[in-house]
Amino acid sequence: MSAKNPLRVLCLHGYRQNAVSFREKTGALRKLLKNRVDLVYVTAPLEVPSQIDADNPQESGKPPAPSGESPRGWWFSDTQQRSFNAGQECEASLGLEESVEVVRSAVREQGPFDGILGFSQGAALVAMLLAMQEQGHEPDLAFRFAVIVSGFRSACAQHARFYSDPVVMPTLHVFGEEDAVIPIHMSRDLLTVFKEPTILTHTGGHFVPAASAHKPVYLNFIQRFQK
Repeated sequence: MSAKNPLRVLCLHGYRQNAVSFREKTGALRKLLKNRVDLVYVTAPLEVPSQIDADNPQESGKPPAPSGESPRGWWFSDTQQRSFNAGQECEASLGLEESVEVVRSAVREQGPFDGILGFSQGAALVAMLLAMQEQGHEPDLAFRFAVIVSGFRSACAQHARFYSDPVVMPTLHVFGEEDAVIPIHMSRDLLTVFKEPTILTHTGGHFVPAASAHKPVYLNFIQRFQK
């Protein structure tokens, strides 16, 4: 793969993270893909209330990044408490349209992008964005591939429409056997939405794996899209 034309990939962080903290957490991945992929990070629009941030175990366990940027989310499953839990069933969510607009703006202002990568809640959003793109509802989006790490189907009834048709775009799905935040069965359930997904499993938990053993899978996937 030529180092002269790295692929550009838009990156969506997990719940309670932001662009700065996610960039820090994916340092090993950036090193693994150096000169092959440029990762561009954006921050979700919804600020997680501090009282919820302290009590909600979903993707928690660590304080916000020292950047001073607050923990953010892509949507809330509890519209009253302004909180999120991947397993919480709800009729309507809060904030999804604002988050889609963040992605639209990133594409218009920082694009074009070859692909998109999402982690956890960001990965769930990526799955919905791909459905929007293939259904022709988002003319600004023209991703050619996606990397979905610790993804899941949204349990919100309002989002069921995103899973009605199979997504044919090439996708790499990454999940950990010991993930206690997004259990592996939730990530496997999301696979059924995609046609011929590529899969990378690892023995760890809730993070983006980037050990040397994972490098061939990442490279074999992304090299298909090198211009």
